[in-house]
Amino acid sequence: MPFIEHHDREGVPSGPRPFHQHEPKPPDPQWPRYSSRPWPAYRFVPGVTPHPRRHPSGHSYGQQEPSSLAPAPDRWRTNDAYLFGVDLYNFAFWWECHEIFESFWRASGDMSEPGRFFRALIHVAAANLKRYMDRSLSADRLSKAALKRFQGMPHIYMGIDIRTFERDIEAYANGCRMAPALIRLQALGDNNAAH
Repeated sequence: MPFIEHHDREGVPSGPRPFHQHEPKPPDPQWPRYSSRPWPAYRFVPGVTPHPRRHPSGHSYGQQEPSSLAPAPDRWRTNDAYLFGVDLYNFAFWWECHEIFESFWRASGDMSEPGRFFRALIHVAAANLKRYMDRSLSADRLSKAALKRFQGMPHIYMGIDIRTFERDIEAYANGCRMAPALIRLQALGDNNAAH
């Protein structure tokens, strides 16, 4: 992926090229959505697109950072912020999804099971972004950190088949999979997928 090298004083890429030509593409545009919230105007890539919150052209400039109580593990189906965070992740809005997951992680605490879960999701999203930016050492470190945090978690947690997700993360990190791991939430009506 060729990066734009020239930036104006504000850190915005110069030149007439639209941002969407320099941002990740969703691995599977036909993947199911779990929320009806509209997408941000672009996918943030450091050094390529305006910082969403700090730059006046940012898609979230002037908006408060997300702050939400973390959903209880058995109430994930009714938490639209969680569902939107999963959508953002699946559609390659990796920086944007990390903001939602980070608000849940901070609310949960790092040592709790939900805290470990959300921190792992943050690591996976950051690893995907680093890999897109061709920073494989950072991506590998983040992927390993995510897999370590997922250890000991239930097979199904907050609608995610953790073991399948782990295998897909590892396959992508090892180059055995061409696209990042995606999250398929268990059927919203499936009572066995509470955790």
